[in-house]
Amino acid sequence: MNEIPTTPLSFNQARFQISAAKLHQCPTDAGAEVAFAGRSNAGKSSAINTLTRQTKLARTSKTPGRTQLMNFFSLTATQRLVDLPGYGFAKVPEAVKLAWQRNISDYFSNRESLKGLVIVIDSRHPLKEFDQNMINWAQAHQLPTLLLMTKVDKLKKGPASAALLTVRKAVAGLEIPITVQLFSALKRQGISELENTLREWLSNDGQPEISEQA
Repeated sequence: MNEIPTTPLSFNQARFQISAAKLHQCPTDAGAEVAFAGRSNAGKSSAINTLTRQTKLARTSKTPGRTQLMNFFSLTATQRLVDLPGYGFAKVPEAVKLAWQRNISDYFSNRESLKGLVIVIDSRHPLKEFDQNMINWAQAHQLPTLLLMTKVDKLKKGPASAALLTVRKAVAGLEIPITVQLFSALKRQGISELENTLREWLSNDGQPEISEQA
């Protein structure tokens, strides 16, 4: 019996849905969503905007850590992207940092529709303490994770490949396997790989969607 092909999920239909500071302010916990997290200035907003082919969906700011809310973007009635607050921002009071940690921990622990986490890291400065903390949280909650190494356009091919290999070795052997890939918003590199990972996570049964060429 032949399977009926499905239309691949289109990310350019992403629309802002709601902002939330705490778990109870988030959209109804149903369907599937993937969250993006990253240190301030790692290129998280640019990655989301490039993925969705929109220039202002995720706000970019010259002030690191300015956006401290969870921003939800709807793709379909049951599928979403979530832009988590930038972490590692030095100019934010300690009390705000602690509140952020509590709220994000609560989100990871209790959000059943969360199907995967994209950790955005600067390919020139990978796996800082904040990145490792996010990896530890994802592992603790058995959350599929992608390390998106951004700004590779600022590196030559050799150093970029070396950085990729170094990060892959660093996360090898973890209980929950982590995917690592290179990405450049400027040169639009790595978009297809990112899309394929997100489509797999956002599919209803957690399995890859049926290809149109199947």
